Amino acid sequence: MLRRRWRTTGNALLRVIAVWAVSTLTMLVLAGILPDFELQSPDGDSITRIALTAAWGAGAFGLLGALVWPALVRALLLVPALVLGLLVFFLNGSLLLIALSLIPDGRGAADPQTAVVVAAVMSAVASATSTALAVRDDNAYRRRLYRLADRRRRRRGRERTPGEATPGMVFLQLDGVGHDVLRGAVGRGLMPTVATWLEQGSHRVTPWYTDWSSQTGASQLGILHGSTFDVPAFRWYEKDTGETVVCNRPTSAAELQRRAIARTGDGGLLTLDGASRGNLFSGGADQLALVLSVSARRGRENRSRAGYFAYFSDPANAVRTALSLVAEVGREIAQGLAARLRGVRPRVSRGGAYPFIRAFATVVERDVVVAAVIGDMLAGRAAVYADLVAYDEVAHHSGPASRDAEKVLERLDRSIALIAQVAEHAPRDYRIVLLSDHGQSPGETFLGRYGLTLKDLVRAGCGLPVPRRAGRTHSGAEARAAVRTALHRPVEEDAGPGRPGPGPDPVVLASGNLGLISFPDVPERMTRQQIDHRYPALLTTLANHPGIGFLLVRDAERGGVVLAAGGGEAALAEPGAAERLLAPFGPGAAGAVRRTDSFPHVADVMVNSAYFPETGEVHAFEEQIGSHGGLGGEQGRPFLLWPVELSAPGEPVGAERVHRVLRRWLREAAGPQVPLTLPAELPAAAPVRPDPAPR
Repeated sequence: MLRRRWRTTGNALLRVIAVWAVSTLTMLVLAGILPDFELQSPDGDSITRIALTAAWGAGAFGLLGALVWPALVRALLLVPALVLGLLVFFLNGSLLLIALSLIPDGRGAADPQTAVVVAAVMSAVASATSTALAVRDDNAYRRRLYRLADRRRRRRGRERTPGEATPGMVFLQLDGVGHDVLRGAVGRGLMPTVATWLEQGSHRVTPWYTDWSSQTGASQLGILHGSTFDVPAFRWYEKDTGETVVCNRPTSAAELQRRAIARTGDGGLLTLDGASRGNLFSGGADQLALVLSVSARRGRENRSRAGYFAYFSDPANAVRTALSLVAEVGREIAQGLAARLRGVRPRVSRGGAYPFIRAFATVVERDVVVAAVIGDMLAGRAAVYADLVAYDEVAHHSGPASRDAEKVLERLDRSIALIAQVAEHAPRDYRIVLLSDHGQSPGETFLGRYGLTLKDLVRAGCGLPVPRRAGRTHSGAEARAAVRTALHRPVEEDAGPGRPGPGPDPVVLASGNLGLISFPDVPERMTRQQIDHRYPALLTTLANHPGIGFLLVRDAERGGVVLAAGGGEAALAEPGAAERLLAPFGPGAAGAVRRTDSFPHVADVMVNSAYFPETGEVHAFEEQIGSHGGLGGEQGRPFLLWPVELSAPGEPVGAERVHRVLRRWLREAAGPQVPLTLPAELPAAAPVRPDPAPR
């Protein structure tokens, strides 16, 4: 036992010496290349003396990084995450300047700008060397992981049990990846890790079906908190408060989470010993990072940003992420320019802040969330739910089947592989579940195809003035919310007015290919007869437009009524009528529309764009060529991929039923966060769809 301990200590000491030597060599090379970086006196020194000076400087820089850096990052947790990522360079450069000042006889000197470059290179080289040495020795790597797990467990006050016999669960949400997209990516070799799981039979995959509102706000609220009730869209106007609710506003997310908890009487899927990473909602977890519903809080109550500490406490992580961020911005600019030069259609604007938003989603958010999940596994937490939004953001602007989106799927697979590898070294077994919250349907935007926005069409039908130049409806993608959260800017811009101005003008909001029209001067939901009396041409104009599939309005006598082109009409209360009229949108479309009609905050007029089954295309009312939010195509058919040790989920209809499936799986794993008795069954999201043909 003593001999093994001495061997371990000796190997660790050798790795430290090796990293020190490589850092010294790196400093010598940089001193020879950079004119403003010196390691000798003005009169010159011997090679031996310069080497000793470099060794002293590298050692001092390494010690400062190990001792001072974590404290600096923890002290700066309230700094916006993106600012912290950039500030890392300057802090690292400052540590290098301090290290150089500690060299005897003042032989080390560098300009501040040069110090930033030298520190970044040295941190990256030292981190790469340390990782390579540890990975070469599997036993050393395993011991390193277990030591980290033990340290975190002691910090949490838990005693280690042999093997942590109860398996933990990791739920990884691949935002926006539809079932068919996943199957296609596996078949084309874009996701080899997932392909191996399916080929070896360790995992199985099935589609599930969203509500009418096929977007993260509704789906993730249902998955994590068990209720999608009264979430008619991504954004909607509430007449009783006069406010516009937007799912990616922190205040709205917090309110939606509060309503769901009040309705279900349960804190969420992750209530005890759970972690929520990169999500709109907390799921009741105590461990949070990049969680929107708590991001508006200030001070110690906001634990969401504490997840940055584990990642940015290593300066090499910050350097690597920042460099990758710059590379991703350049990649997006080049890809957008290439698409424009090739005349790719359909196409939306990819300028302005979008390259940085994409880079945040595909680099910063991914790196921080993956690092947090790895930390959770090493700490032995019982349940982890994480959202990776990279594919969804890129597919909105490049298209769900574009090469840009395929590249993102490849990188997501590498992240999944890394998490699976770490699971082998975690203090307990983990079952990894992959799922998505919705898919995406391709298609040219409503504005691009018809030259006007939905708001323009509504105003024309109301006989109101229409602007000569059509305005653009900005995308409400989840990555934009994450960027705003990271910048401490919790209020969403371009989401429409929080409080519409006085007067009868309609409020028109877009959620993918789903539109909502509300008349704020009428306190209750307007009936079809009231709308026809005030604006006789409106409903006919909308229903007969070639870019619109159907409308939902309330008839004073028959209740909810679906209107379509050519006089098509079906009362939701009439058996089979809505099913026949909405058959092109899928077998569950009528049930989804019928449920939405029961929501207290459903709009006066709900508008779903046209859907073309032969191509799977829709027309988004936002600037997205890959969209989701309504009915039609792959957007409403996400996936659920689970280990075979767990019971088969069937093909759930609605996020509430997915929540029940995940709860059942946690019970099967004896997860401590799940009550022994389930809460009362929630109302079904829609009628169960007929079983499809076997796959």
